[in-house]
Amino acid sequence: MPTPNDQTQKRSVILIVEDEPILRMQAVDMIEDAGFEAIEAHDAAKAVEILENRLDIRVVFTDVDMPGTMDGLKLAALIRDRWPPIKLIVTSGIMDSKDIVIPAEVHFYPKPYREREIIEQIQCLAC
Repeated sequence: MPTPNDQTQKRSVILIVEDEPILRMQAVDMIEDAGFEAIEAHDAAKAVEILENRLDIRVVFTDVDMPGTMDGLKLAALIRDRWPPIKLIVTSGIMDSKDIVIPAEVHFYPKPYREREIIEQIQCLAC
């Protein structure tokens, strides 16, 4: 049986949505090394499936360019509508933030991003 102290030690859960396996693995390592729990999705459809089945996701960290019917920006907009408490970080190596319309309260970082900046942002958002 968990003790009250165990609850305070519970790590925030971060969902990483990235179709490139190597980049996804690097993001998972970055998130876990910072003390968070990382959950992985290879596309937006899988991310939605995870979000529908888990209530503990605090932050979604997603790439923009992904295969399937929904890119990272559409995913961010969907999350904003369906799960407003979840915080969002979007990244892209193809687009610049001035070229895209970013949904409200979404943080954008161009690739290559600085890991320290992403972790600092997640620490702020996961509080």
